[in-house]
Amino acid sequence: MKQFTAIVLFALIFSSVPAQVPQLPATPTKDPIEQPPVVIRTPSEIPELTASDIGAFLDAAVPLQLQREDIAGATIAVVKDGQLLFAMGYGYADVENKKPVSAEETLFRPGSVSKLFTWTAVMQLYEQGKLDLDRDVNDYIDFRIPDAFGKPITLKNIMSHTPGFEEQIKDLFTDDPAKINLGQYVKTHIPTRIYPPGTVPAYSNYATALAGYIVERVSGQPFNDYVNEKIFKPLGMTRSTFVQPLPEGLSSFMSNGYQLGSGEPKHFELVTAFPAGSMSSSATDMARFITAHLQGGQLGEARILKPETVELMHSRLFSLDDGANAMCYGFYEESRNGSRIIGHAGDTLYFHSDLHLMLDKGVGFFISYNSGGKSEVSGRTIIWEAFLDRYFPYQPATTTTPDSAKADASSVSGTYVLSRRSETSFLKSASLIGAFTVYPVGEGLIEVEQLTKPNGKPKKFRAIGSMNFLEDGGQDKLFFKPDQSGRMQMLIPYPFFVGQRVGLYENKRVLLPVLGVSLGIMLLTLLLWPIAWFVRRHYGHKLELTRKELLLRIGVRLVLALNLVFLVALIALVTYGLTHLWILGDRGTIWFRLIQILGVLGALGTLVVIFNAVQAWRNKQRRIWGKLQATILVLACFGFLWFVFAGKLLSFSSSY
Repeated sequence: MKQFTAIVLFALIFSSVPAQVPQLPATPTKDPIEQPPVVIRTPSEIPELTASDIGAFLDAAVPLQLQREDIAGATIAVVKDGQLLFAMGYGYADVENKKPVSAEETLFRPGSVSKLFTWTAVMQLYEQGKLDLDRDVNDYIDFRIPDAFGKPITLKNIMSHTPGFEEQIKDLFTDDPAKINLGQYVKTHIPTRIYPPGTVPAYSNYATALAGYIVERVSGQPFNDYVNEKIFKPLGMTRSTFVQPLPEGLSSFMSNGYQLGSGEPKHFELVTAFPAGSMSSSATDMARFITAHLQGGQLGEARILKPETVELMHSRLFSLDDGANAMCYGFYEESRNGSRIIGHAGDTLYFHSDLHLMLDKGVGFFISYNSGGKSEVSGRTIIWEAFLDRYFPYQPATTTTPDSAKADASSVSGTYVLSRRSETSFLKSASLIGAFTVYPVGEGLIEVEQLTKPNGKPKKFRAIGSMNFLEDGGQDKLFFKPDQSGRMQMLIPYPFFVGQRVGLYENKRVLLPVLGVSLGIMLLTLLLWPIAWFVRRHYGHKLELTRKELLLRIGVRLVLALNLVFLVALIALVTYGLTHLWILGDRGTIWFRLIQILGVLGALGTLVVIFNAVQAWRNKQRRIWGKLQATILVLACFGFLWFVFAGKLLSFSSSY
């Protein structure tokens, strides 16, 4: 979320966790690739995963991380063989009052990890025969998702994030508890369908909220009540709730949220699409949920799912390549260190969490932070990977370079927009700005600018098969393959979206430099306008302009000013909305419309700039420099409009 613009920061409130796919068979090769030296430990040298050892390990690592990254607090729980092995809170839930985090008592917001409870509820109703995962979801609701692509949306599509919805953020959060109405939300915020169902993964909070509404409709209970009765109570999760604001008995246990631990505490976030991410819970409560999933749906005498349902829920459901990580039934694969691992991550604006299940080891891991911190790289990922490397070390297999390595690296280079994006609103600009860039950087090597190491440097990937690349010195893999239309796709370790290569029109490597130059020319022209006036006045020179020429001169500069004000105001409004959530809802729509009207006036004003240039070239008395200046201003307006129209900044869509 920190990589792009403020728009991207809010638009991409999604679960993302570095992941790894199973090793693929090597293709015919040239020479073996030597991996960086790895310390090979015998089984006797590998620390045993015990409460005392993990306590010593995390007690050394986590406090240092909190201090270094300016994070207020964290909470962690580890499960092994059906038992809570370790639980600990670190840092503060309330920095000002020095209130420490308690793994047993302190509530954190796990964000999209909440979705796992929604999916568990869906699977409960499925095993009772009340839901058919292959049936049109319109059969379960009291409104209709509009038809598109000749295919209905099913619960399998929703659970694998392949319903085909575009991204939207309008009213995802609110500052008014009275506006939290699930039925009203899903009926009035239906996103545009931009992909055929079951074809392109594109993470969707709306789709999860829709699944929660289906749980309400089929069970006859409000979603919060259903989850409390069918999941929380059986598992003894007494410090967990989806209710917003928190009920009186739990509110005193809630941790503050922070952007930086040294900063001011933030308000409790109210999620309108609450089945997608409103849960509050303690680490030990999350450990109970983890244990139930690792133990075939059972915790002690309580059972929330049948073993066969749990097995189905954890199985692969959708992937664009057999060797890539797949979406399961709500969980997603993140296999690493030779183990198949499934899990889910979650982010609100201030809380950042991970949940991992090592199915073949009987181990579960939950970690949550109450601050974003100042690092560009996810701190939770660093702790999780260090945990894996300590207790489940992995010797990478020797890989080889295919003969096609150099050609493959060249053929996959380009700019890739994420499939999880807005396509019809002004937020498309965020997708273009945040697109992934792939460069060939050596013999069979590519670099992806947005996939970074803990030191913040871009990762490099080496060709290991036909259009398959392995992280140099790491485990992440990238798969490149064309879709049905021939458009190249990049399968990254996160199976809930893919990269889709774009052409020149949407390519940020061309578009953003053109925009930057265009804005620079406009700004420089406006800044030099009064300066030139003072210089002429100082030397007693006067512009000999007709009334028409004077009006054109003023009109051109007014158009340039409108363009700059439009873009700056739009960015400022979205940035303001990150801390004043009402802006990104119906109450803020009028402000977006007013700003977009400025943009429309600026766009229409381009005709004035063009007319001025035509007049300049027709005027034989104008010097060549004046004619060139008028032409450059036309080109600057065209460059600006290129970004405006490619990014849909003037789309007056009612949803975004």
